Amino acid sequence: MFIINTDLCTACGLCADVCPEEAIDQIGIYTIKQDLCTSCGICQQDCPSGAIILIKTETA
Repeated sequence: MFIINTDLCTACGLCADVCPEEAIDQIGIYTIKQDLCTSCGICQQDCPSGAIILIKTETA
């Protein structure tokens, strides 16, 4: 699961532009719609400010 660190995000919009699933929205701040995100990592790879962070989740 990826999240956007709002302290680092510069709101450039690149993450939303490169997301193949259109899982990133801007409603005031950029957020990742977890139900659409496939964790491909393209947004994290292309983020110039390093604001997108991978959070490891445990699976049962």
